[in-house]
Amino acid sequence: MLNPLELRLVDRSRILNVPKRIAILQSNYIPWKGYFDLIRNVNEFILFDDVQYTRSDWRNRNKIKTPHGIRWLTIPVRSKGNFGQTIEQTVVSDPNWAAKHWQIVKFSYARSPCFEQFHDPIKNAYLGCTERNLSRINERFLTVICNLLGISTKISRSTDYRQIEGKTERLVSLCHQVGASEYYSGPAGKDYVQSPIFERAGIKLKFVDYSGYPEYPQLFPPFEHHVSILDLLFNAGPDALRYMKAF
Repeated sequence: MLNPLELRLVDRSRILNVPKRIAILQSNYIPWKGYFDLIRNVNEFILFDDVQYTRSDWRNRNKIKTPHGIRWLTIPVRSKGNFGQTIEQTVVSDPNWAAKHWQIVKFSYARSPCFEQFHDPIKNAYLGCTERNLSRINERFLTVICNLLGISTKISRSTDYRQIEGKTERLVSLCHQVGASEYYSGPAGKDYVQSPIFERAGIKLKFVDYSGYPEYPQLFPPFEHHVSILDLLFNAGPDALRYMKAF
């Protein structure tokens, strides 16, 4: 049952006949280009960080390329003994992590063609990061990189909106609360999203396809797609969007 505010939002969207597209996903630490393509192709991107933090996942780590091969960058967090903690409840355990990561990034990409162009904003994002909360750290880097890519999508949080029970039901409720008529999900969503619930709610459910990305000039072959967006920025610079895609 929709409340009056939700009904007004849905009715307004229908009157204007302009579909609003949203995506809802857990925050990642400086994720790969596909994550930013998902942000780029919707009107609002909702960080779904009041769900359980998962260890050995993308929430607090990602990969970069180095002269010695692929390397993981991992934000050290407190999670042992805290079963059931959410991403929003997760905090870093080493306040010096950002300076350490910046030194690794600097060493790995100093020879890349566009390193100097993005040196200052990325350095400032790291060295100016005083956040201890993992979710806020991830949001900080997402915002900085969206600005560098010219992505103007609104980024909000699931906690900004009313919460209801049920995994798919909650996604549908968020769609209604923001007046969305289309919901974009990553391909992994096929394993848990119940499409009939979206159909009954009159919301188009679309699963994005991450295949077919073109390769770009990348240091340290062989080419690897599944690395942090930093790799694309430092190697392709202002041409980065040419190597991304629209769903």
